[in-house]
Amino acid sequence: MDPATHAAPTARWRRPRVTTGDATSAAERADDPTGWAFGDSVVEGLEHVLRARRDIRRYRPDPVPGDHLARVLAAGHAAPSVGHSQPWRFIVVTEPTTRERAAAMADRERLRQAALLEPDRGRRLLDLQLEGIREAPVGIVVTCDRRAAAGGVLGRATFPDADLWSCACAIQNMWLMARGLGLGMGWVTLFDPVELASLMILPDDVETMGWLCLGWPNERPPEPGLERHAWSKRAPLEDVVLRERWPSADSPGPVPPESHLRAPSPARVVDVTDHADGMLTPPGSLGVLDRAIDIVLAAGATSPDGALILVGADHPVVSLGVSAYRGETTREILAAAIAGEAMGVVTARAAGLSVFLVDAGLDGPLLDGAFSARPSGRRGNLRDADAMTRSDVDQLVQLGRSTGSAACPGGLVAVGEVGLGNTTVAAALCCALLTKPAADVVGLGAGADTDMVQRKTAVVEAALARVRSEARLSADDRLDAGDPLDVLAALGGPEIAFLTGAILGAAESRACIVLDGLATSLAALIAARCEPGVRSYLIAGHLSREKSHAAVLVELGREPLLDLRLRAGEGVGAALAAGVLRNGLAVRLRTGRTRMEPRP
Repeated sequence: MDPATHAAPTARWRRPRVTTGDATSAAERADDPTGWAFGDSVVEGLEHVLRARRDIRRYRPDPVPGDHLARVLAAGHAAPSVGHSQPWRFIVVTEPTTRERAAAMADRERLRQAALLEPDRGRRLLDLQLEGIREAPVGIVVTCDRRAAAGGVLGRATFPDADLWSCACAIQNMWLMARGLGLGMGWVTLFDPVELASLMILPDDVETMGWLCLGWPNERPPEPGLERHAWSKRAPLEDVVLRERWPSADSPGPVPPESHLRAPSPARVVDVTDHADGMLTPPGSLGVLDRAIDIVLAAGATSPDGALILVGADHPVVSLGVSAYRGETTREILAAAIAGEAMGVVTARAAGLSVFLVDAGLDGPLLDGAFSARPSGRRGNLRDADAMTRSDVDQLVQLGRSTGSAACPGGLVAVGEVGLGNTTVAAALCCALLTKPAADVVGLGAGADTDMVQRKTAVVEAALARVRSEARLSADDRLDAGDPLDVLAALGGPEIAFLTGAILGAAESRACIVLDGLATSLAALIAARCEPGVRSYLIAGHLSREKSHAAVLVELGREPLLDLRLRAGEGVGAALAAGVLRNGLAVRLRTGRTRMEPRP
């Protein structure tokens, strides 16, 4: 029977009204199809917020009020979710050490992604500020709890990743609420997901969606940042809207997306960028040098002065045929340094640096004019025995810490080393610290030929096999699962141990540390694993010719200031970079300032 033609009784009874849920009737909805709308003023406000949402990278250090944070989190919790599963979990992070660890991870990934791009695109990526983890007072790690079986959640049996989409909706809600409140939010995904999950101690099957920075913005961009920097442009709406179905196989369809990859306080970091913003020059004019100057000023540098700590040591591994030079060469160079004629000392003094010379383990009698920090225990050749005893490592680190602290408080401390065979030592350390095979790490050193490189590789492989056979490597073939100083005892050298302490001490004195080549960068890596806040005081002076140096700098999250293909050692690259830095600081502090103008 057709209800439209059937004679219905007269409508004279009241319709039952529910007290929960939707109280409207079909007749009411048919009479006013647009009745659910909020009205033009609300919709226009929503459109304004949507258009004004930005991925903010620069933040003020001012705290986020608790009620504002609560409203942002509540907005996320109000998001739609597949099967009403509400899989999101919000981890609020304000602790400085955790933020610094996360920022270091992002630093590394930024360099890794830049390395995957063609050169010009990679350099342009490095010019961009892609995260504000150190500056933003609040971090929110959004995670997705996927421990429920997909088949048991309505809607996930057919689209198993719909729970991740739900969490993305939560992030968008938070972003819009933050924008409405005048807060800035940035979604940072420059992370290895496994590494970030480890930092957050996430259980299995709880996945991270990245890190949200939240705070008062220190920029007010009228358009998206990547569009402003000519990285890309928003496509016209008609280019992304299709009708009925995807075009046929004969049609290319839309253009596919382009594929491109206790530290200083947030207040201090922000003050530095604020000061740079007021210079009579476009922001970032000095490129990599500007970033290095930011590090120096954010560290609270009180003096443009600097010092070079040059440490020398001999290595028993030289007896295995891994060096092209005679054994007395290390001693000869350190003696020339005392006389003021070694290249590292000459370069340092030309850059206006004072010099600290350290004998951390030379063969033969003590040299007058160098501080003696020789280890007293038995030393091995890596292949057959540990390089040093753990007690000697601890003593060297402590002596280095005192020297680094006193070298140039509040200034620049360049670090360098000299020692035959130490590129083999550094390669062994690099393999253990970065879990890399010897063939990918061992380089030429100074003057090695093909046969010597093969001998160096064999020594490193044998050293790793020795510690592996002694069950001292962790499950993922790393030697630093526990105390990173154990790496130094097994595979390091006394000069690297001393420099590890010197870097720790210099950072404690609020000096910035300018690294030289591979050995000093490994000392910095070990220091940073002992004290994560050290990273904020590190500057990569240059990129050396040792092929694993770049990988260590990526792990540190530091871009080299100079790339001159140096292989001199002795702190030459660090001293040259320190001189450039001192000039850059003068430029930053003396360049004309701009004044505030009313907006047109």
